[in-house]
Amino acid sequence: MTSEQLQDLRELLSSQRLLSLSVLIDGAPYAGLLPYTFVPEHGAVLVHASKLARHTRGLEPGARFSMVIHRPDRPDADPLQVPRVTLEGTVEVLERGTDDYREGQRSYIARFPSSEQTFQLGDFNLYHLRFEKGRYVGGFARAVNVTARDVKLLA
Repeated sequence: MTSEQLQDLRELLSSQRLLSLSVLIDGAPYAGLLPYTFVPEHGAVLVHASKLARHTRGLEPGARFSMVIHRPDRPDADPLQVPRVTLEGTVEVLERGTDDYREGQRSYIARFPSSEQTFQLGDFNLYHLRFEKGRYVGGFARAVNVTARDVKLLA
């Protein structure tokens, strides 16, 4: 990736707050929409989800995921020009009471203060979605592969 593409990707990822998450449940794809925050080194995001949500069934340790983050579409814009990134990788579940969980909780609440109440509920957990690869599309005919290293350079 060029430095300009990295800067565009950094702005996209930092300006958005929701991701579309795709997982496999019983062998079939399922998508959900979730708020996210980055871990400090940017090699992963954290999502906080209820075990009651259908997509959480696909967030088992080691499970594969794919996610999309994009800028909003506008009625006066060409949808093919909407900047977006698709990232894929593996799921890790953060264990309550660990340093990683507490650090993730602080980071998540800092970005989403209203989530503090859901951290008190027993059916919610933090999921660490570690990136392996992806594809950034800055607009029509402006696509480039993304590596985990590229995303970590954004930190």
